[in-house]
Amino acid sequence: MAEALAEALRLRQEAKLAEARREQQAQQRAAARSRRAQRSPSPAAEQARLAAQGEKLLKRQEAERAREVARIEANLAKREGQRKRDAEARDRERLRAEKERQKTEQQVRVARLAQEAEERTQEVAQQLADLDGVLLRRPRVLDDWYRDVEQALVERGPQGLAETVEEVLRGSPVPAGCRDAVEAGYAPEAREVALKVDLPGLRVVPAVVEYRFVARRAQIVAQPRKEAEVREHYRALVARLALRALDEVFSMTPAALVDSIALNGFVSATDPATGRGVRPCVISVVARRADVEALVLDEPGLDPQRCLRGIGAVVSEHPHDLEPVPPVVEIDLSRYRITADAAAVTGLDSRPDLLQMDPFVFERLVRELFEAMGYETWRTQGSRDDGIDAVAVKRDALVATHFAIQAKRTKNVVPVDTVRSLWSTMHDVGASHSILVATSWYGKSSHEFAHRMGRIHLINGRELKALLLEHLGIDALIGLPKVPPGWVPDDVV
Repeated sequence: MAEALAEALRLRQEAKLAEARREQQAQQRAAARSRRAQRSPSPAAEQARLAAQGEKLLKRQEAERAREVARIEANLAKREGQRKRDAEARDRERLRAEKERQKTEQQVRVARLAQEAEERTQEVAQQLADLDGVLLRRPRVLDDWYRDVEQALVERGPQGLAETVEEVLRGSPVPAGCRDAVEAGYAPEAREVALKVDLPGLRVVPAVVEYRFVARRAQIVAQPRKEAEVREHYRALVARLALRALDEVFSMTPAALVDSIALNGFVSATDPATGRGVRPCVISVVARRADVEALVLDEPGLDPQRCLRGIGAVVSEHPHDLEPVPPVVEIDLSRYRITADAAAVTGLDSRPDLLQMDPFVFERLVRELFEAMGYETWRTQGSRDDGIDAVAVKRDALVATHFAIQAKRTKNVVPVDTVRSLWSTMHDVGASHSILVATSWYGKSSHEFAHRMGRIHLINGRELKALLLEHLGIDALIGLPKVPPGWVPDDVV
């Protein structure tokens, strides 16, 4: 373009020079004509003719130069237009390439998110499969520990055996978070191992069924698992973990040294109602070797909760709500033995003492007893229950009978005022009958009042002990300071 501009400039300069020469030549011709006119006026016509010819020539030259300038300017405009078109084509190509790049990146991102969703779904499925397979993937060579267990007992006594049991259980390949802590004790006189096992909280069960990639939003969306399903998986998991611990301890210890295991399973969590840390016992059992070895734990259709109850365990119906159960046995590992009521029993006795129970645990035990007897029960609202601890319903084909239940944990005779108070308040909870359950006994006035009213039922400690054994398989103690009137010592121990 610069060369073309230079050429145009040169042509313009030449045109100016030519114009100057024409003017000079015109002046010269005029001067010549003047001289010739002075010499000979006759050639004037010739001079006019020559001047006209020169003028025509100059005009043709000027026209040619104008055409050349126009051609050059047209070429310049054409080249400028081509440059613009080339620039626009390059811009269109860059835009097309950018769109193609963005499209490719989007396709890669979509594929990556879809793959991530699939991987996360598979991970969740594997986590759940690991939890459900706790019993199916038990170690098979624990009898190799026999020698270590025996040697630990010889060298370090009962504590050595207990520490070896703890070591094996802690190293057992259970899913992450399923056995954070375990403590053991050993009572050689009873050939019994005591275990306190930390069980996982509800969060160990995946709360998501699957992850789906939603292309419309370009997001990975979690599909939550139903709360009832999460709770059912959790109830089964804690039961499986308890069964696995029993199986592992029996598998690693010789029968000559260990014939029974007392196990309490605890969940460390935060009570949502108070915000305080709690550690309820949700499983408690004293299991005999023969009972556990008779179980087919590899059976996929095994119901772990029913299995535990079948060997005499107390299992929380709602462990996900941190609902505790009364321990079948209170474990005191500081003394490497199981403590029960020292006043009622000497030596090693793994039976719970009803008088030593926490009041809430005792109330829960009474509710479980009535549930086992075919009642539907629920707890009343704390301080507003006027002494009523639960409401129970007994249904038959035609009618449902409501009972107000009060559980009285006492070592003395139950006053008649307690019986009268229960009678006067049972209607406040919509009950037509009332039941008073006590760990001690009732006097003559109480029995006469109950007989006269007709719809109040009294269960004393001796009867409670028999009902617990019959319906829950719990052989309990009642650590009364003296044997009540009409009872025999076997009624309390």
